[in-house]
Amino acid sequence: QVQLVESGGGLVQAGGSLRLSCVASARTFRTDAMAWFRQAPGKAREFVGALNYGGGITIYGNFVKGRFTVSRDNMINTMYLEMKNLKPEDTAVYYCAAGPRVAPNIDPYTSWGRGTQVTVSS
Repeated sequence: QVQLVESGGGLVQAGGSLRLSCVASARTFRTDAMAWFRQAPGKAREFVGALNYGGGITIYGNFVKGRFTVSRDNMINTMYLEMKNLKPEDTAVYYCAAGPRVAPNIDPYTSWGRGTQVTVSS
């Protein structure tokens, strides 16, 4: 069973920054594309960003507009989400996912973490 564990969420004021981390099992990390999604209460899960193993392919959700950056450190099986200029509408549970290819939708990600809460106060 693939394990993905997110961390780094918390409460931050609008305009602030956070860095989320996702640690994956080594087998997953060597072969899979990795992605971040988020889900606010009462809303569908939304694509944030994703990248392939080498980092040469990186895509983002339309709302990101340069505020978020996805990266990965293959030496320690960790993916990151750097978030800057956070807004109250960024409040959500942020999920890490892994799958065989980069895509801006839930398919083809087959493994998911349990999520980390990000709350942005106004």
